[in-house]
Amino acid sequence: MKNTLKYSLSMQKNPAHPEEPEKAYARLQLNGVLDINALADHMSNHNSIYSKGTIVGVITDMCHCIKEAITEGNAVLLGELGRFTPSISSVGAEAGTDAEGNPKTAMEMFTETNIKQVNVNYELGASLDFKREDFNFEYVTSRKAQAAAKKAQKKGQSSADWSDDDEGNDEP
Repeated sequence: MKNTLKYSLSMQKNPAHPEEPEKAYARLQLNGVLDINALADHMSNHNSIYSKGTIVGVITDMCHCIKEAITEGNAVLLGELGRFTPSISSVGAEAGTDAEGNPKTAMEMFTETNIKQVNVNYELGASLDFKREDFNFEYVTSRKAQAAAKKAQKKGQSSADWSDDDEGNDEP
């Protein structure tokens, strides 16, 4: 059985080509957010022999261990959950001269101060490989339009104006 994802539409410009006209894009509307406790409760109710508390403890310990493994320079492969791999972002160094004016190659000019950020890349595992055909889709009005309509209805108004609200906030 396919699950249904709800979406609304949002008019947006392409930041890479701001001169182009706006286009309509689909925006997913989340039904909610499962925190670690809600996920553990959900898991414990799937005929699990483990309690919610045990599951929370295991997930919490796993997060600490993943961080430790990544800081040691390891990738972490968690079977069907996926793979966590550390990476770094850096600013490129150009050829130049040292303090004495001696020419230096770009490789010689690069120092660890050029490294700006440590990232963790996540690759989905095989069982989490979602495909478009796994879902049905249902168009709904945006959260912004829903909130404006609710507000207008409570005031006894027959129409609503949401033009001055924040654009595109469709999260619950």
